[in-house]
Amino acid sequence: MGARSTRAVIAIDTGGTFTDCVWLDGGALKTLKVFSTPDDPSRAIAAALEKILGATGTATARAGLTLLHGTTVGTNALLQRKGARVALITTSGFEDVIEIGRQARPRLYDFFFDRVAPLVVRELRFGVAERTDSEGRILQRPSEAELTRLRDAVQRSQPDAIAISFLFSFANPENEAATAAALAALDVPLSVSHRILPEFREYERTSTVVVNAYLQPLMQSYMERLAERAGNRENKRGSTRIFVMQSSGGITALETAAREPVRTVLSGPAGGLVGAAAMARRSGFRKILSFDMGGTSTDVA
Repeated sequence: MGARSTRAVIAIDTGGTFTDCVWLDGGALKTLKVFSTPDDPSRAIAAALEKILGATGTATARAGLTLLHGTTVGTNALLQRKGARVALITTSGFEDVIEIGRQARPRLYDFFFDRVAPLVVRELRFGVAERTDSEGRILQRPSEAELTRLRDAVQRSQPDAIAISFLFSFANPENEAATAAALAALDVPLSVSHRILPEFREYERTSTVVVNAYLQPLMQSYMERLAERAGNRENKRGSTRIFVMQSSGGITALETAAREPVRTVLSGPAGGLVGAAAMARRSGFRKILSFDMGGTSTDVA
């Protein structure tokens, strides 16, 4: 919190067991630890904010609140396989890319090795008769009849979210955009690969957009509740601005985090790593090992 600003700036990290808060009060660094509420992490955050803002008084927050949030909601959902029921739409003939993956496997020649199951089951993978070449030229556009067939089939499968990933969509997204427009009427969260990861290599792009779809309903719901609970102070203390830590170590707006939750999968761990690296630099250490133990997972970097 700068000397010229009266906005309260509070950093909050939610874990499986504790929710940790850090803020400046009159130049002094203060911390607060409260029990997390795993069923709805925003409840613990709201309770912590009441304690902090009640203790610091309204003068430090007269212009509003800036909340910097690190979260493990997406991390834990992915680790525990508690995400959405996802339908994957891809180029016809490439429905199994998400399961085949790459040849880099722990035990390449072991026929009895049990691989981790993909996030999308086979019956929820749908192929579309379309094709774009590597130069971005449209070789085949999905017909109206094809899109109608697809929309009906997806609707019958009743997914919680939809992921779309076509071959070479990073070079030309027209076919993906047309398919997304046709599926928008289903009113189901859509994750489209040319928006999430417009890069080459179909497995990496597909797996990334699938993770985004897998987490999207959960994270959207959570972010909406967080905005509502934190925003309840607006009438008393001005506006509330919320930013979420990304896996990259930077921050993004709440709305972006809700729309692209795959970028927050390592949100909580990234915050700890950024802090450890900053402390190491101040202490004169070039090489460090960070160890961050939480209630659900332990992160080492």
